Amino acid sequence: MTSDNHQDDPLKRARLRWRARRGLVENDIILERFFARYEASLTDDDVGALTQLLDLSDNDLMDLLLARKEPEADLDGPDVRRLLALLRAV
Repeated sequence: MTSDNHQDDPLKRARLRWRARRGLVENDIILERFFARYEASLTDDDVGALTQLLDLSDNDLMDLLLARKEPEADLDGPDVRRLLALLRAV
């Protein structure tokens, strides 16, 4: 792994956690549990997929996290689906 990986840089980890703060408490709870379990092992691909999910509105993100919807269009890729499975399992 290169030194610019997410897990190798405390500043990158802090930025990602800050960006993950959401307006809906349900999303916050799921994301906090996710970070508690997986933060140290996230790959750059995981961070990229999480960044795509964090670009969504709170309601769209919640629908995906609670499996009310499945990823579509640009989100429907293996990295996002893998990360979404981890998020749904926490």
